[in-house]
Amino acid sequence: MKIAVWDTYVEKEDGIIMHFDILVPDQVTDKSFIFDFGMHYLNTKPFKTGQITTKECRFCHIEEATEDMIASIAEKGYTIIEMENCN
Repeated sequence: MKIAVWDTYVEKEDGIIMHFDILVPDQVTDKSFIFDFGMHYLNTKPFKTGQITTKECRFCHIEEATEDMIASIAEKGYTIIEMENCN
């Protein structure tokens, strides 16, 4: 399965910038769906964050999904890779 990687940076309430990737099937191109997936992920966090817009979330590249990514996408429609300051 080919997935699109959306590089995302969002400010936390303490001013620290979170960096994570939103991964979706490569045929998903509607930014509103991708932003909704990102907000769903952010709503699982115990702290408040800013919103996701085209300024914070941009298409990065296409790659081959791992089995874990495929399972998460089958369950939720997306998966997240936490890069920096996500906890």
